[in-house]
Amino acid sequence: MDFGLLLLRLLFGLAIASHGAQKLFGWFGGNGIEGTAAFFAQLGYEPGELFAVIAGLSEFVGGLLLALGLFTPLGAAMVMGVMLNAVIVDWEKGFYMAFEKPALFGFAALALAFTGPGRYSLDHGRRWEPSGIGWGFSALALAVIAALITLLVRQ
Repeated sequence: MDFGLLLLRLLFGLAIASHGAQKLFGWFGGNGIEGTAAFFAQLGYEPGELFAVIAGLSEFVGGLLLALGLFTPLGAAMVMGVMLNAVIVDWEKGFYMAFEKPALFGFAALALAFTGPGRYSLDHGRRWEPSGIGWGFSALALAVIAALITLLVRQ
């Protein structure tokens, strides 16, 4: 089980981090801050630059935390917050057209918040064990609060 969690964390976490790197740095064929900011402004996230940085950092840092298995519930919450926004903004387009990927990414992050990172992680061996029902629901609550705040200030 621990090796499976390691594989999931590495592949999923680095994939999410790469999406953040696209937004922040323009790496991997991304648009960078300017292009992402323009896209976010079209969606009503003003100022676009601020929301591009928030989304990019949440994906980049959250993905790296998940990949490393470090502060796993926090990394999961960061990823879930961005994915909740993506799902809600594209809700009208339907599951397959708009938000299949963000919904799956969000649920994968939620699953890691509940299971914890496993033995092969930087969280392993800490006095507090970052897994279980309490950590999973705490990560979900933090993600929902962050997503709601972001959606409420969206124009």
